[in-house]
Parts: sequence; C-alpha cells; structure tokens
Amino acid sequence: MNHDNYPDGYIREILTSVKSIAMAGASPVNVRPSYFVFKYLLERGYDIIPVNPGQAGKQLLGKTFVASLADIGRPFDMLDIFRNSAAAAAVVDDALALPVKPKVIWMQLGVRNDAAAARAEAAGLKVVMNRCPKIEYGRLSSEIQWVGVNSRTLSSRRAPIPTGTQKLSLHRASIGGGTTAAADRAAKNKNGIS
Repeated sequence: MNHDNYPDGYIREILTSVKSIAMAGASPVNVRPSYFVFKYLLERGYDIIPVNPGQAGKQLLGKTFVASLADIGRPFDMLDIFRNSAAAAAVVDDALALPVKPKVIWMQLGVRNDAAAARAEAAGLKVVMNRCPKIEYGRLSSEIQWVGVNSRTLSSRRAPIPTGTQKLSLHRASIGGGTTAAADRAAKNKNGIS
C-alpha cells in the first residue's frame, strides 16, 4: 500500500465496514482533537471505546475508558491511534498481540510509523497513516462541503442543511448529517449497486 496517497475507495470501504473503534489516546478534554473525533464518530453510529490509562474507569460521552487494548475484553474492528509516531509502534504491537486482531490500524494526522505499518500489514491488517477518520468521513459523505470546503464530490446542488437524523452517502445515520444524490449515486456505482 502506498501510504502517501490512499484511493477514496480504500478509505470509503474502511469507514463503511467498521462498526467498533478503539481510540488509543482519547481525551475527556473537550478542546482536544481526540475529543472532537470521538464525539463526531459516536454521533455517526460507531461504537467507540476510549483507551487512556490515566482515565480508566471514567466516562466519556457515556462510554467507559479502559487502560489498555487488552482491557477492552471484546473484539473491535478498528484502532484509531491518537499518540505520537514513536508511541504508535507500541500501540500497534499491543493490537497485534490481541487474541482477535482489529481489521484496521488508523494513525491520526501527523502520526506515521512505517515499521509498525509494515508489521500490521504483514499480519493482514489494513493501515491508514497521517489521516483523520472524521475529516475523511466528512469529505466522502459530502458533509464537509456545508462549511465551504471542497469535498471533491460533484453536484449541481448544495447539500441540504442538516436537520434531524439523515442518511449520509456512507450509509450511516447521522444526528446532524445530510445527503447529496450525486454522492449516493457515485457510491452505489462504485460498489456495483444499481
């Protein structure tokens, strides 16, 4: 895998297939990036598990912090790493030591560890580095265009302003989401759905 440039289909497949995400380095401080990502993904229907040894036993938006990946006690689909690049190696090794490995290792913006990625890929896991699932979700679902950012999703109409629970082009309900018909058609065509 070329970790400098991920195809949209690769990212889309990950975001539509995973259901549970362990977030290593989750923070209860509501101005930290991990808090924003945690809240955003939780609101999009993902089962998020906050992992932070300093917060073990405490709550984050109704979810209980665990001290380590081993303390989760159940399989999860994706590991989202909010640690620096050097620390990411140990977190990846912890994930690889689990009885049931996650399907995906995702390293946040600014986090890249090629040696850890190679170990994960050798074990059959998908890897994403230096990307944010919140940003990628918003971009691929066209949610991000509401604030005037180019989402690379073409449509002659602006996406509706989010109201209530709406279906996004990544096929997840959202508390504040919206859809664009063009994005939904593109996703269906790309996946071979008529």
